[in-house]
Amino acid sequence: MTDIEGRWNPLVDAASLAAMLDADTLRVVDARATASTAVRVVDARFSLTDAQAGAAQYAAGHIPGAVHADLDHDLSDKRSVGHGRHPLPDSASFAATVGRWGIGPDTQVVVYDAAEGSMAAARLWWLLRLMGHARVSVLDGGFAAWQQSGLPVSTEVIPPAALPPYPGQLDGRQVASADEVSMRLKHAAGWLVDARANERFRGAVEPLDPVAGHVPGAVNRPFALNVVDGRMRPADELRAELQQVIGAHDPAQVVLMCGSGVTACHLLLAMESAGLHGARVYADSWSGWISDPARPVATGA
Repeated sequence: MTDIEGRWNPLVDAASLAAMLDADTLRVVDARATASTAVRVVDARFSLTDAQAGAAQYAAGHIPGAVHADLDHDLSDKRSVGHGRHPLPDSASFAATVGRWGIGPDTQVVVYDAAEGSMAAARLWWLLRLMGHARVSVLDGGFAAWQQSGLPVSTEVIPPAALPPYPGQLDGRQVASADEVSMRLKHAAGWLVDARANERFRGAVEPLDPVAGHVPGAVNRPFALNVVDGRMRPADELRAELQQVIGAHDPAQVVLMCGSGVTACHLLLAMESAGLHGARVYADSWSGWISDPARPVATGA
């Protein structure tokens, strides 16, 4: 599951995930065990327009043994003010949630969802990496790829044996702040990349936030361009295109944003898949940026 440089692969295909699971019953190995070395599959399906849809989809059928993660309740802290529509969860609370899912430092985690490009799954992938957990991958193609492969679906909920809170905390050094973005506004274009659809970036439409537009100097790379038929595009194609977006900037100096810090994680997943390592996410993103009316706003291309 690691590449030639020892990095944990950010993507896994359906056949490889099936091979990790019991070949006869396709139940997660050691699903009820207390050992933290099992495979843990996490269903992160979520709809921005219907907050209950993900849980309903999970109940209707999921990968056998999977637990469910809710973007609003498990992967965000809605009590946090001024940090956008999906503020980062509290570190201690998230560590407790991860332990409740039966995930320990040695657990292989595979996350999936149903949305085009696996945006919510990418958010959980990123959060686990922020906690220092390297053994995490996103199911390429999500639940649709699993079904298209003819693999079984279950409605059985198998509660994992809960573990203590994950022994780590969210690494704030990998998260860009609004202050940092403000200080870098005059830098050459390419360091701040916005993953929203182009019409939202330009300010032509804004279905979710009260102000339309983008951070001055940001460049646009819609996250949907990174996938074809729901799966991540080949690494060499992504690398060539993303390198054009960031120009001469070292990937480690690049900051990614979107509407609320979710699809930006998918753009990070694409960069990591393409071998462009080290970019950070502005977690507050557009919805957090406009919470302060004194911050500048740009519209158009």
